[in-house]
Amino acid sequence: MIEIVCARELGETAKKRISEIFVDAFGHHLSFFSKDRNKLAKALEHMFVLDVFHVAVIDGEIAGMAACTGNDLHSVKHDRNELRKHFGIYKGTIANVVFKREFQKPIKVGKRTALIKFFATDSRFRGQGVARAIMNHLMDLPQYDAYILEVADTNTRAIRMYEKLGFREFERFKQKYSRLSGVNYMIYMKYTKGREEGEAGGG
Repeated sequence: MIEIVCARELGETAKKRISEIFVDAFGHHLSFFSKDRNKLAKALEHMFVLDVFHVAVIDGEIAGMAACTGNDLHSVKHDRNELRKHFGIYKGTIANVVFKREFQKPIKVGKRTALIKFFATDSRFRGQGVARAIMNHLMDLPQYDAYILEVADTNTRAIRMYEKLGFREFERFKQKYSRLSGVNYMIYMKYTKGREEGEAGGG
């Protein structure tokens, strides 16, 4: 059985699993800073804002996650000194600049619209309906009528899944630090309640 809860309900220890899943899904974009996934997970663990992460729990273990935020509420807040401690002064300083630009840029998504970020399923639990369960949970949140997703152009598997869920691309932006992140464009996709529910699926 899949249970969807706010990560805050699980306490600070949830950050470790969220970071591990984040690195499992997106770590290849951060290989400039370290190719060691355990090191990456430890370096990033501090920055996840539990209040906005919704996680799927299977048999007591976090199996998937997504951050869902409104205007000017960020899902990650990194600490420069923490990044330097794990990556060293040079790479930690670069990580601070890149993360500030990519993760903490102004959020303006419109009234009753949510921005969904870091939608990921642990590789061991893929194919078990985790993504669909998380998305159904988010779609039931009464404070939102529409949802916007941000996804890297290189993440073709995720793009296909989002399309099956009813999301459609409406904008893309060229990334200035593509050599560091491995991402050429960030693609923005939108879903509005009541319009394409018949197409929802995936997992």
